[in-house]
Amino acid sequence: MPEATPQLQGITLLNLASVGPAARAARTLADFGAQVIQVSPTPKKGGKQIRPPFHSYGAGRGIQRIQIDLKADSGKKAFLKLAASADVIIESYRPGVVDRLGIGFPVVREVNPDIVYCSTTGYGQDGPAAGWAGHDINYLGVAGYLACSEPRADGGAPIPGATVADSAGGGMHAVLSILAALVRRGMGGDAQYLDVSAAEGVLSLMSLSVDQYLATGEVAGPRQVLLTGRYAFYDVYQCRDDKWVSVGAIEPHFFRNLCGLLGLEEYSDYQMDDARQDEIRQAFRDAFLRRDRDEWVTELAPKDTCVAPVYAIPELVDDPHFIERGIFMEAEDAEHGRFRQVGPILAGGIRAQPEWKVPAQGESDAETLLAAVGYSPAEIREMRQAGAVE
Repeated sequence: MPEATPQLQGITLLNLASVGPAARAARTLADFGAQVIQVSPTPKKGGKQIRPPFHSYGAGRGIQRIQIDLKADSGKKAFLKLAASADVIIESYRPGVVDRLGIGFPVVREVNPDIVYCSTTGYGQDGPAAGWAGHDINYLGVAGYLACSEPRADGGAPIPGATVADSAGGGMHAVLSILAALVRRGMGGDAQYLDVSAAEGVLSLMSLSVDQYLATGEVAGPRQVLLTGRYAFYDVYQCRDDKWVSVGAIEPHFFRNLCGLLGLEEYSDYQMDDARQDEIRQAFRDAFLRRDRDEWVTELAPKDTCVAPVYAIPELVDDPHFIERGIFMEAEDAEHGRFRQVGPILAGGIRAQPEWKVPAQGESDAETLLAAVGYSPAEIREMRQAGAVE
């Protein structure tokens, strides 16, 4: 695949969050080519600032850094000068905090009439839950995701294996909103404020099930509808070596192919017969237990059956398909050495990148960034000495 030109080259983004949906959104936009500037508190003001593990969020690849004391007048002024030449700001404070700091949307709009200002929170900027603290599992709970998942032995909802609310409900929700706002601005629009709620993003992901209930009264609980495992053709099955395969043979011709290759042709005409599902499911279980997982995958996956392996993470990172697609890249950290990481796979065909060297803790681009918005070396020195920037 030919290397793609970064689509967001020339777009500058200030990110005020170090973790969560905003950090995920910043990571994706950086992979698309945007200049992303991570704005963090100075050390003396950074008690609540979380420094994520060195390898997380793409190890900060391609992201510039500056630490600013937003409670200092000179620090706030420096932030607003950066904001004046930015295209996008992302923040994830509790509702009202940026206004109290004097860097909220109305203030930034005064210095930059074209700004796209994106606030990411768990529950949104208003409403009864707006002030609640939360994390991924909370947003998945209120939006119905957990209730539609196969319960544990004790009847409780399972703990998901991915941070769906942070990544898709919040991060990708923010990315889509920001990109749409940039398109609108390019058509002559002015400054825009985006209120991104991770819980509402999950609700959007759940819309098939929610809309089904609102229209018909049918509840998409575990094993109740097609996509929650009602039918044997949409499930996971254990194989002889105790590894598992996923089966998603929804279309009738895929189901017929699967039945034929498993030696279960007698069920081909009963795909949606509720009275036969327990029987079919047991027949599938028995069939898959006759061979190892990779044998079944080799046999079934290329033959239009919608069968794929259920990989553990140590397996997927060496999967030949992902390797050939250039999904992983190399990075190096001064303390931890070389390591692999997931590359910018959401960035429109941009794949394997040059090796990324992780900045050392405390390493900053403050001088370069402040000089670019008009500060002299003497002014930068003065602000550093006062602790307003690092």
